[in-house]
Amino acid sequence: MGNAGGRPRGIAARAGGWSAQHRWAAVGIWVLFVLLAMVAGSAAGTVELKDSDQLKGETTQASRIAEDAGVEEPAGETVLVQAKNDTAKATDPEFRKAVDAVIKAVGGTGEVAAVTSPYDTKSISKDGRSALVQFNVRGDPETAADRIEPVLEAVAKVQDAHQELRIEEIGSASMNKTFDDAFGDDFKQAELSAVPVALGILLIAFGALVAALLPVALAITAIMATMGLMGVVSHVMPMSDTANSVMLLVGLAVGVDYCLFYLRREREERAAGRDRQTAMQIAAATSGRAVIVSGVTVCVAMAGMLFTGIGEFESMGLASLIVVAVAMVGSVTVLPALLSLLGDRVEKGRIPFLNRLKRGANGTGGESRVWTWVLGGVLKRPLVSLLVAAGALVAVALPAVGMKTQNFTLDQEFGDSVPIVATYERVNEAFPGGADPAEVVVKADDINAAPVRDAIADFRERAVSSGASRGPVEVVTHDAQNLAFVYVPLVGGSDQDKAEKSLAILRDDVRPATLGKIDGVEAPISGQVAGSKDFNDQLGSAVAPVFVFVVLFAFVLMLLSFRSLTIAITSIVLNLLSVGAAYGILTAVFQHGWGASVFGAEGVGAIIAWLPLFLFVILFGLSMDYHVFVVSRIREAKVQGRSTRDAITHGVVTTAGVVTSAAVIMVAVFAIFGTLSMQSMKQMGVGLAAAVLIDATIIRGVLLPAIMALLGERNWYFPKWLRWLPDLTHDESAVAPAPVADARHDDGRPDPVRV
Repeated sequence: MGNAGGRPRGIAARAGGWSAQHRWAAVGIWVLFVLLAMVAGSAAGTVELKDSDQLKGETTQASRIAEDAGVEEPAGETVLVQAKNDTAKATDPEFRKAVDAVIKAVGGTGEVAAVTSPYDTKSISKDGRSALVQFNVRGDPETAADRIEPVLEAVAKVQDAHQELRIEEIGSASMNKTFDDAFGDDFKQAELSAVPVALGILLIAFGALVAALLPVALAITAIMATMGLMGVVSHVMPMSDTANSVMLLVGLAVGVDYCLFYLRREREERAAGRDRQTAMQIAAATSGRAVIVSGVTVCVAMAGMLFTGIGEFESMGLASLIVVAVAMVGSVTVLPALLSLLGDRVEKGRIPFLNRLKRGANGTGGESRVWTWVLGGVLKRPLVSLLVAAGALVAVALPAVGMKTQNFTLDQEFGDSVPIVATYERVNEAFPGGADPAEVVVKADDINAAPVRDAIADFRERAVSSGASRGPVEVVTHDAQNLAFVYVPLVGGSDQDKAEKSLAILRDDVRPATLGKIDGVEAPISGQVAGSKDFNDQLGSAVAPVFVFVVLFAFVLMLLSFRSLTIAITSIVLNLLSVGAAYGILTAVFQHGWGASVFGAEGVGAIIAWLPLFLFVILFGLSMDYHVFVVSRIREAKVQGRSTRDAITHGVVTTAGVVTSAAVIMVAVFAIFGTLSMQSMKQMGVGLAAAVLIDATIIRGVLLPAIMALLGERNWYFPKWLRWLPDLTHDESAVAPAPVADARHDDGRPDPVRV
């Protein structure tokens, strides 16, 4: 591809050359691959992630004990019967009549079992104003939400007949149904709207329908193939619903980015007067190679999630890794074939107004006037630009020092957007911890042996006397499996910090003094509070290995790709600064509440536990897309004989259009998720959108050129003792000087399109 031997150097260049020469074969192979992946995934089915696959702590131990014994806990439901004033009590005749009506109504649906009266279970609040009717939903707990509607309607009828009382239902089935109804369509709509949003931005960027459709088509086919592959892979590593959503986000982002990089370079070379074949060769050797380098970097970053040992992270990481790899392969194989097949037809469906606008705004041979102006100021005073931009980002990142992470309780996740949240809060207020009790799974050789029964009874008593619970402590025994489930409402309720202190008393004091004294008895403690604590503990221990792995591998890849120790170091520093700024924005908005009303995030007070590590991995990977693309262009200009400062100017302004377009798409797609009602999704969307915006503007447009201008020739420092390392730089000899300055199509028409 222009090198001395006549054979292109590099995988991307060779793949692009073969694809352009065998275009129908390349397209056919890609279509066949996508179809086979989808068929294989459909035939294999998807193995869903189980609770026992999530963590390595006590919560996982408890889940595995139950699963191994074949005990499937039913979906539990609770009806709160509560006086609306301070005078009515649970002992009043009218109150008792309402409780009896609830028991009769829910039992009459035929959908429930094990209905208990609060007068039998002592489930009456300390002030005597509230009582709990408890029962289980029959059948598979996973599908209980589909069968709970008749029960909810029965409870609603009792409420209508007893207006003087508050009668409300809450439980796993009713909550799942409420959230599915309220947010299921909302979330799906966000995913579906991401594609038209990306297409609209690409249409503005390219000014031609066919050119805009190509990146979207590549991203969609990559996502379709990945969905099939995920089904197959799930038999080795189970997948979660969250992994599907993350895969769609990442797949759309990188699929569009990679195609955009490739297509933009091919069109630029055509605009410079080169024939179609030469333009394709140059695009393959340069942008194709940049796609592979950034793709491998993103894959490595996603692979970092596999080091957490947390099932949710592992499934998200693997799904993201697969979609990035598929999109990367598609970009350097089928895309050149499509461009070769389409030729000038890639400009079909032009929008005259947009093309006139582009001619007026971008008439400098493809270089952005805005970024030319910005860069002129940066290069004129690089030290001042560096200090101001870096200082601003450090200031933005400072709030992250006090970041607090936790798994959200129901009221934190959804606020007051659904009525059942108010029910959750009322139950927790009347029965602290009753909505999310700790669950002790007791396994013994003989669950009915006298020492075991006495230990369980002692545990129940000490759980209350120790101050960890105010009761009632409920015990459900499975004689055939020699298991017992002990449900302990924790003092602290929805206050995670206080509830964790109560949990610590149970685990560290009450259990050792009771169940821990019986040989052969296992008694792991799980539940929402325990799960949150175990998750945070395991995540905390995984942070350092993941950070080190991602940063170290990215450093090595940059070192090999640019053969510059300086470029490798600055790449890592700039990416970390971008991530730090994103952390600071998240902490300021969602924890401290600065401007939280803009995002509908009042009162959250914390960052969802999984987000910081997730953001680091995603952002570190995605930001490398821009970095590799821009620095590759700067290095290319430098190798062609330009001074470092001229190379910086050329590299930044000629890539500004495509980086801006790609960033706008990412910001728009991520911002869609920032509009959802779930606070965890809102935080993810805002964090990703803010970080990408910072990365594409301040980092790439100001800090990168300022640092490179200050370093000068030291940018290309590569010590002699490292020269034995393999050379992964791209084939600069493929890029010969342009034959003409004015670009024309085969029919003589000038190319009006600039990205």
